[in-house]
Amino acid sequence: MARVYNFSAGPAVLPEEVLKEAAAEMLDYQGSGMSVMEMSHRSKVYDKIIKDAEQDLRDLLNIPDNYKVLFLQGGAHMMFAQVPLNLMKNKKAAYIVTGQWAKRAHKEAGMYGEAIKVASSEDKTFSYIPDCSDLDIPEDADYVYICENNTIYGTKFKELPNTKGKVLVSDVSSCFLSEPMDVTKYGVIYGGAQKNIGPAGVVIAIIREDLITEDVLPGTPTMLKWKTQADADSLYNTPPCYGIYICGKVFKWLKKQGGLAAMKEYNEKKAAVLYDFLDQSKLFKGTVEPASRSLMNVPFVTGSDELDAKFIKEATEAGFVNLKGHRSVGGMRASIYNAMPIEGVEKLVAFMKKFEEENA
Repeated sequence: MARVYNFSAGPAVLPEEVLKEAAAEMLDYQGSGMSVMEMSHRSKVYDKIIKDAEQDLRDLLNIPDNYKVLFLQGGAHMMFAQVPLNLMKNKKAAYIVTGQWAKRAHKEAGMYGEAIKVASSEDKTFSYIPDCSDLDIPEDADYVYICENNTIYGTKFKELPNTKGKVLVSDVSSCFLSEPMDVTKYGVIYGGAQKNIGPAGVVIAIIREDLITEDVLPGTPTMLKWKTQADADSLYNTPPCYGIYICGKVFKWLKKQGGLAAMKEYNEKKAAVLYDFLDQSKLFKGTVEPASRSLMNVPFVTGSDELDAKFIKEATEAGFVNLKGHRSVGGMRASIYNAMPIEGVEKLVAFMKKFEEENA
């Protein structure tokens, strides 16, 4: 069967080149006589894989030396707890709630201290990013938390919030490596790999060294202390070895594409194809305020549940899969991550035009 155009929000499309390379190395990784799936995480061969992956990520994001890169498990959801466990010294933090995952992170933090909601866009079904230029951030807040790109609702922070000097923590799961970032503006950046970087099972965290201390909340499990992981170079226990290996291949692929500035340009061009069509369509409508639109996740509706269902069914039959919107919002959503080629978006738009003509 031919490969489909996979618009899934995650686990999501991976670069075909990376999959082919991994397939070629499946039984024998570079003359080792075994698969990466079978080798010890303590071996010299694997040590080079994880160190190269870290170096390539540092190169792509220009990560300064005073930031640690950790390859962890438990996905972004585990980080919802790790952030307060490691950072809530004053038992107080400010949360900007712009979607489902920020909402969950805010709720989780409330188990460990006072999680104050300083801004939210829930009043309009998270269809915009609130103005965060002058928020009422408590003087003794340990950090300010955002989810930078909202996978479900298709919004993205175009400007970082003014944190009034507090540490900024950002969940970048669905926009990770889609454009350049100034790492120095953040205390903690983390993201699950399964949306834009690799297979499910890896979460990558970039943490400023002064935030990695023994001073964590009482009862913090050994595994969830950043210091445990940082001191052991992400090898305290068996990491998700194969997932990290694929992430490393994606980092090399991104370098080959010209790095993150080139990716941003490509992603803008790709997103414009879809947004330009939605803006002039009589049938399909985007659900996000234009100023807050994500380059990675594009939700849209026809205004009729029946037509939405018909569109999803016919699109799937035509080879455009996983376009169904998240169960909490319905409609459709096209996730057009780094690895989605522009032809995929162009063909989707051509299919949407045809569908519109037939169902006008």
